[in-house]
Amino acid sequence: MEIPFVKLQGNGNDFILIDEMEQETIPDAMKGEFAAQYCDRRFGIGGDGVLFLQKSTTADARMRLFQPDRSEADMCGNGIRCLVKYAVDGEYLRDACKIETPAGIIPVRMGYREDRFMAGVAMPAPRFLREEIPAIGEGEFLEHIDGFDVRAVNIGVPHAVIVVDNVDAIDLPTIAPRIRHHPTFPKGANVNFVQKTGERALSLRTFERGVEGETFSCGTGASAAAVILHRMGVVGEPVEVETPGGPLTINLKDGVVMEGPAETVFWGEIVF
Repeated sequence: MEIPFVKLQGNGNDFILIDEMEQETIPDAMKGEFAAQYCDRRFGIGGDGVLFLQKSTTADARMRLFQPDRSEADMCGNGIRCLVKYAVDGEYLRDACKIETPAGIIPVRMGYREDRFMAGVAMPAPRFLREEIPAIGEGEFLEHIDGFDVRAVNIGVPHAVIVVDNVDAIDLPTIAPRIRHHPTFPKGANVNFVQKTGERALSLRTFERGVEGETFSCGTGASAAAVILHRMGVVGEPVEVETPGGPLTINLKDGVVMEGPAETVFWGEIVF
């Protein structure tokens, strides 16, 4: 048995993609285990998750993302750019589309600029709901966690945002898991440490739930940080967010639109 796959990355946030537009390749009951096995960077292909491209009855295509811890994510900003990059190259999609995700229908505009693929993703509307995250209300701080003031927003997935003077000075592997698993967040949270670097510029490091480690970039995290700091009056817009894997642009005039690149790394086959 042979399973074709494509490896893609958006700002270093890398994914294995399985094309299921014509037929199911990995049964649903096995998708989580498949992700755990093949996302392993020593004994598998390596990746921050496995994207499944499927047909949709409500949009142009459907995206499902399974993470290394076997969980399914509701939304992924870098992942959706990688998915539409593959779909455009495979002539499933053209220059604009709508992608079905568990977080809702996501509009995307995409295309090549000077031989580089770029996509603008209309992110889910930010939510600051007390009933969703019981310990926080509109615009309120969470209690101090490990000495940090933590703000929270759900932008497809839950995020904790912490403003610091120097993101590089943060011991992310030690500090972030305690916030990610804090009882304030019933379903856990992605943890973002963010530093203002200019009037419309931020630097960001993210510990991702599901990956259970720092990733080179997080599209929803960049969007969450931009939303929070713009809401606080710290930065103007559009916001340039520098991640370890490269920059993302977050536009905030009409909703939240994240723009960034995606690249194909290689094609391959898993042989059983």
